[in-house]
Amino acid sequence: MARTSRSSRIVLAATLAATAGGIAHAAYPVRPVPFTDVTLTEGMLRDRQQVNRRVTVPFALDQCQSSKRMDNFDLAAETMKRRAAGEQAFQHKPATGAPYDDSDVFKALEGASYCLTLEADPGLRKRVDEFIARIAAAQEPDGYLYTFRTMHPDAPVDKRMHAERWLKDPGQSHELYNLGHLFEAGVAHAQATGSDALLEVCLKAAGLLHGEFADGDPRIPPGHQGIEMALVKLHEKTGDPRWLDLAKLFLDARGGGSPYNQNHEPVVAQREAVGHAVRANYMYGGMADVAALKGEPRYLEAITAIWDDVVNRKMHLTGGCGAHGGGETYGGPYELPHKCYNETCAAIAFMYWNQRMFLMTGAGKYMDVFERTLYNNFLSGVSLSGDRFFYPNPLEWDGKEKFNHGHAGRAPWFGCACCPPNVVRTMAALGGSAYAVQDERLYVNLYASNDAKVTVGETEVKLALRTGYPWTESVALEVQPATPAAFTLCLRIPGWVLGRPVPGDLYTYKDATPAAWTVSINGTKADATLDNGFARIARTWQPGDRVELVLPMLVRRVLANDKVEAARGQVALERGPAVFCFEGLDNGASVRGLVLPDAAAVTAGFAPALLGGVTVLEVTGAERAWPVADGAARTETTAAVAIPYAVWNNRGPTPMRVWLPRDAAQVRLPATAAK
Repeated sequence: MARTSRSSRIVLAATLAATAGGIAHAAYPVRPVPFTDVTLTEGMLRDRQQVNRRVTVPFALDQCQSSKRMDNFDLAAETMKRRAAGEQAFQHKPATGAPYDDSDVFKALEGASYCLTLEADPGLRKRVDEFIARIAAAQEPDGYLYTFRTMHPDAPVDKRMHAERWLKDPGQSHELYNLGHLFEAGVAHAQATGSDALLEVCLKAAGLLHGEFADGDPRIPPGHQGIEMALVKLHEKTGDPRWLDLAKLFLDARGGGSPYNQNHEPVVAQREAVGHAVRANYMYGGMADVAALKGEPRYLEAITAIWDDVVNRKMHLTGGCGAHGGGETYGGPYELPHKCYNETCAAIAFMYWNQRMFLMTGAGKYMDVFERTLYNNFLSGVSLSGDRFFYPNPLEWDGKEKFNHGHAGRAPWFGCACCPPNVVRTMAALGGSAYAVQDERLYVNLYASNDAKVTVGETEVKLALRTGYPWTESVALEVQPATPAAFTLCLRIPGWVLGRPVPGDLYTYKDATPAAWTVSINGTKADATLDNGFARIARTWQPGDRVELVLPMLVRRVLANDKVEAARGQVALERGPAVFCFEGLDNGASVRGLVLPDAAAVTAGFAPALLGGVTVLEVTGAERAWPVADGAARTETTAAVAIPYAVWNNRGPTPMRVWLPRDAAQVRLPATAAK
C-alpha cells in the first residue's frame, strides 16, 4: 500500500493557505448559534452542566490516567524513541485491553476543552496541555496515530488489527474511529483556547488520510462510523475542502458488507435503521453533514426515510434506541422491550442526528425528538453526583440484575468506557442546541435559562431567557437588539403541548386534546402563527421587548401502538418533556404488581429537596395485584409515586418500571409470589 508522508507544518500551511484564499463551502440552511455564545445561567441543565465541569471532567481525566489509557501514548512514544536510537527490536505491549481505548481520551479532552470556554480554569488548562503533549509524542512522523500499532509495530498485538494499516478497519480495528474523536477534540481545543497544539496533530493525521484514500484505493468503509462528522468539523474549522471530500468518500465506500455496521448497502440506498445503533446514528449524522455541505439530495432522502423508521417503529418512549443488548443493535419494527439496551452513546448520537435534521429542514419535530432524548435517555446516563454512569438505560429493572456491564445499578467506569466521556463532551456543549438562525429568522429550540448573543441578519441581538423548565410552564425571553430590527422570532411549540408525544403514531396520549399555549409581548397577547412546529412572530423588535410563552404541562397518560407487544395493555406517564417512572423506594419497596387504572388520579407537585429538585407525580387510586392461586389474583387500592426517569437509581438499588398495566387482569405473576 502506498504511503504519503507529510509534516504537520506542511499540512497546516496548506490548510491555512486554502482558508486565506477564501474557499467557499456550502452550509446548513439553518445555522446553530455556537455554545460559546450561550451561557446557561440557572435551572436543571445549568446544574447538571456545572456538575459535569466540576466533577465529571476531572473524574474522566483521572480515569483515563488510572485505567492506563494515557500510558498507551507514553509506551508508543517510548517505542518510537528507542527504535530511532537503534533498538530495532524494541516494542511494548499495550497497557489496556482494546484498540479503541485511545478514543476515550480524545472524548474526555473534547469535553474538557468545551469546559474551558464555560469558565476559566488554569488547573484544567494545564492538565489538558499535558495530555496533548503526550498524545503528540505518540504520533508517527507521517501522521499515523494509533497507539496499539505504534508501541508494538512488528506484528499485530490484537486480533482486531491487521499487519498493515487500515485493512481491518471495516471490522474492529477502530483506527479511523479513534481519529474521528481526535479530530473533534482538536477542533474543540482550538475553539476554546486559540491554540493549534492539538489541531496540528489532527491536520497531520488528516493529511495522511488524504494521501492514503483520496484516490479511492484502498476502498475502506469505516467499521465504526464517527470520522465522517469529525472530518466535516475539521473542514468547517479550516475551510479545507479535502476533509469534506474524505467524509463523503468514506460514506460512499459502503455496500456489500454486513448490516451490523450499515455496510450492507450503499448509504443512498438504505431506508431502515439496522445494526449497531451507535455506529448507525453517527453515520446518519455524517450523512446529514455531507447532504448539507455538498448538496447531496439522495443522502437527505435516505436519512429522512431512516429517521421515519426509527421514530415510527424503533424508538423507546425515553428517546432511546438500540433495543438489543446483544450486539447493541436496533431491533425489528415495534420490537421495543422494557428490558432494553438503549446505550447512552446511542442517545447522544441520536441527538446529534436530530439536530442536524433540524438544521437541514427547519422542522420543529426534529428538535422535539432531540428534547425527548435529552431530558430522558441522555440525562439518565450520568448520576446527579457526576461520577456514576449507565451504559444501558432500560425501562424496567428488578433492583438486582447486573444489567450495567456487570454492575447492579450505576457504575463508576467501564472497561469499554465510551459512554462516560461522551456524556462529558455533550453536557459541556448543550448550549449550542438552544438557538439557531436562518436569514431573518431566530429559532428558540430549547427552553433553559441562559444569556446569549446572536446575529440575525446584520443585527446583533442579546437574549436573556428565564424559566424553570422542564418543571414549570412559563418562559420569559428578553430581546435586546443593538438597534430596532425586523426579524421573525420562532418559538418551538413542542409536540407534547399539541397532544402528540411523537411525530407519528408509535406513542399517543390517551387524551390527545392540545393544551392552550399562549404567547405575549410586553404583556399583550401576540398574534403568533404556528408553522412547522414553531410559533412565528414577525415584527420590528425594540430593545427590551419581553416575550412570555406559556406551555401548559398536563400530566399525560401515554399508550404505545398496539404493535408494540411489550407495552400492550400498559400505560406510562409524562409531564412536559419528562417521562416518569416508578421506583420501589417510593412504592412499598416494590413495583411488582403495581397497576395504574384509567380512573386513578394523578397530580403533579414540585419537590425541591428531592433529587436536586424535581417534579413528582402522586397517584391516588392505583392498585396492587397479588396472585393467590393459579389464574386468580387479589387486588388492593394503594397510593403510588412516580419520579422523572432521568434521575432514577440515584438513591441506591431499587426496582423500577416506566410502563404499568392499566388493569389488574394484565398482571402476570406466578401463583407462588409472596406479598
